[in-house]
Amino acid sequence: MGIIAIEGIKLHAFHGCLEEEARIGTEYCVDVTAEYDFSNAALTDKLEHTVDYVVIYDIVKEEMAIRSKLIEHVARRIYDAIKLKYAEIISLEVKVAKYNPPVNGYVDRSVVIYK
Repeated sequence: MGIIAIEGIKLHAFHGCLEEEARIGTEYCVDVTAEYDFSNAALTDKLEHTVDYVVIYDIVKEEMAIRSKLIEHVARRIYDAIKLKYAEIISLEVKVAKYNPPVNGYVDRSVVIYK
C-alpha cells in the first residue's frame, strides 16, 4: 500500500451563494490524497501502473470550473470523478480551501474535507 498526495492545486474559481462571488470569484486551493497499492508501479517504473497526478490535476481543474454554491458540492464532484477514473483507489480525501470567504470579519480560508 501507499499514498500519493497532490497538494496545493491553486485555482481561481467562482463558487459561492452571493452574486459577487459569481462575478469576481476568489482563490482556492485543493489537496488530493489517495491510498492504493502502488507496488506494481514501484517495481515497473511505468506511469500506466500508478495514479497519474497530471490526470488528478486535470480532474480538479475541470470540476473547479463548474460553478457551485457550496464547496462541499465541488469536493464531492472531484471525489466522484477521481474514483470513477481510478477504481483501484482504496481511500480518497479531497480538501477544498476557499480563501477570503465573505464573512463579517477576517477569515483566511474556509475548508471542507470530503472522504
